[in-house]
Amino acid sequence: MSMLSFNELLALLRLQKVPLVGDVNAKKLLERCGSAEQVFKERREVLQKIDGIGSILLSRLYDTMYLEEAEKELEFIQENDITYSFFKDAAYPKHLKHCIDAPILIFKRGNMDLKGKKIISMVGTRQITSYGNAFIAEFMEAIAPLDPVIVSGFAYGIDITAHRAAMDHNLQTLGCLAHGLNQIYPKTHTKYVSQMERNGGFITEFWSSSHPDRENFLKRNRIIAGMSEATIVVESAEKGGSLVTADIAHSYHRDVFAVPGRSTDKYSTGCNNLIKQQKAHLLTSAADLVYMLGWKLSEKQGINSQKQLFVELDETEKSIYQYLQLNGKQLLDTVALECNLPIFKTSSSLLNMEMKGIIRPLPGKLFEAI
Repeated sequence: MSMLSFNELLALLRLQKVPLVGDVNAKKLLERCGSAEQVFKERREVLQKIDGIGSILLSRLYDTMYLEEAEKELEFIQENDITYSFFKDAAYPKHLKHCIDAPILIFKRGNMDLKGKKIISMVGTRQITSYGNAFIAEFMEAIAPLDPVIVSGFAYGIDITAHRAAMDHNLQTLGCLAHGLNQIYPKTHTKYVSQMERNGGFITEFWSSSHPDRENFLKRNRIIAGMSEATIVVESAEKGGSLVTADIAHSYHRDVFAVPGRSTDKYSTGCNNLIKQQKAHLLTSAADLVYMLGWKLSEKQGINSQKQLFVELDETEKSIYQYLQLNGKQLLDTVALECNLPIFKTSSSLLNMEMKGIIRPLPGKLFEAI
């Protein structure tokens, strides 16, 4: 919870509400004045010297109408147990903090703890297919031992499927909303709210007076992209909001992944194009993401026992384990070649075996049996 004073929070809300200010200019004003309270006390001629702060903006800045609206919103926050984070707070999402257009204030509800956590976003079409469903289920099962936080938009299709799959594996999951915390959209997802709040919760920059308008969905996409180390597009048509999120993540120099599909499948077109245009890494399994991001398992995330019975391994894993036992440290490509397996299947199996504690990765993309 932020330690802002009542007056400073009120001033930040007022600053957030004034038209034409926006998050970039708000940060310039805060940097120059030292606090939001001081912004409204500073002389006009001083503020007008700041790049991007013009006379029209300043005329609105001093309009007391926005102070009255800020007072109403502060009352809502206090009466509804809403928590919030200022962009300079330690509790503010660490990756989002580095985005130039990140909100100066975000509002939160739930039971979230992002400290030291791996955070990934999962987005895609609202018209999810059985292919998308199956991928999310398999991905979440494989990634669960790494205990990442899963961020999505709480919409139909890919979003709610990702949230539910995360909760099935007791992972924290955050719904990034395009409206205030006084409502839920779509209303049919109200049934997931209490479980979401136990396993993470909701985050938004929007006030209780905001509605789930189209421009708000586009605006919130930058938060989904900005919060995360990587954004995964599971399924998308040729155009769609998830591609906007991918573009934003790309502009933030974050990793973007896309799940490929058949060229004839409508809801794989967007993903295939991202890969073709080299805007996204091809993602066929959780192992691809773990490899590309350089994630490592801690001892407590793997099974510590060094003796695993083959009954716990599938046929592919048995083949790989036997090969590594006989041949010592080997490259992933060599393991795939010698075991007559495709690379994606080999990398996925190696990740599963690492999670079971029977192999370990070494520098230089080497693996060895334990």
